[in-house]
Amino acid sequence: MTATVAHPLTWLYVPGDRPEVVAKALHAGADVVIVDLEDAVAPARKEYARSATAELLSDPQPPPVPVHVRVNTLGTPLADADLRAIAPLPGVAGLRLPKVTSRADVIRVAERAVPADGGSPSLHALIESALGLEHAFAIATAHPALHGLSLGEADLRADLGVREDAGLDWARSRVVVAARAAGLPPPGQSVHPDIRDLDGLAASCARGRALGFLGRAAIHPRQLPVIERAYLPTAEEIEQAEAITKAATTDEGALALPDGRFVDKAVVEGAQRNLALAQRLR
Repeated sequence: MTATVAHPLTWLYVPGDRPEVVAKALHAGADVVIVDLEDAVAPARKEYARSATAELLSDPQPPPVPVHVRVNTLGTPLADADLRAIAPLPGVAGLRLPKVTSRADVIRVAERAVPADGGSPSLHALIESALGLEHAFAIATAHPALHGLSLGEADLRADLGVREDAGLDWARSRVVVAARAAGLPPPGQSVHPDIRDLDGLAASCARGRALGFLGRAAIHPRQLPVIERAYLPTAEEIEQAEAITKAATTDEGALALPDGRFVDKAVVEGAQRNLALAQRLR
């Protein structure tokens, strides 16, 4: 499979039954493009979406950005056919698994969806139900092929009967903790469904960043710069990160900064991540 982007901040969903839109999305500025075979595709067009996606990703020349494919609901004939057709293709950088509820879901896909060059596929589990949320850490540690964990908030909201956005904050924190406890990257936020509400998107991203998310999925290219801007470190954060990493080159253990603060290894790692993200500003 093609290599993934270090510290991706934006993932752009595109319906798999619109290959001309997928082709445009590859140049829209997202770090990762997600071709959706599930919710974005009507039942009558599922087979066409699969064949069109397979044709696009069969080219041995890698796409300009990593491409993930979200397959249909696991355990269904549609998902089985998706995995057989998509997993071996050279243009697939990862598989998005919807509605994961147990570690067995991940293991089953990891064992069956083998890339053409062997090894294990890069899997990303979407938790979209109360049951999946309860099993979040078990899912996150199910198999070495699992490289990411995130929420599908629309389905989770319906399952929980949540009316206000704040009602999902516990679920969001639960997934952030499960991912980090399993040694996975910080999750990206779920999509913001109103593509015209860019101010609301920015505010939601700020809230997500405060909860420990890193980056966000989008459903329209106009959302990408808002997400990226919200998740890039500020000038003050870059300055602090530089001071921390400078101190880390001269001291071991707990570090004393010139302003009197003490920081440890975990803070140094966070500073290093901020500096890596800051490279995107140049």
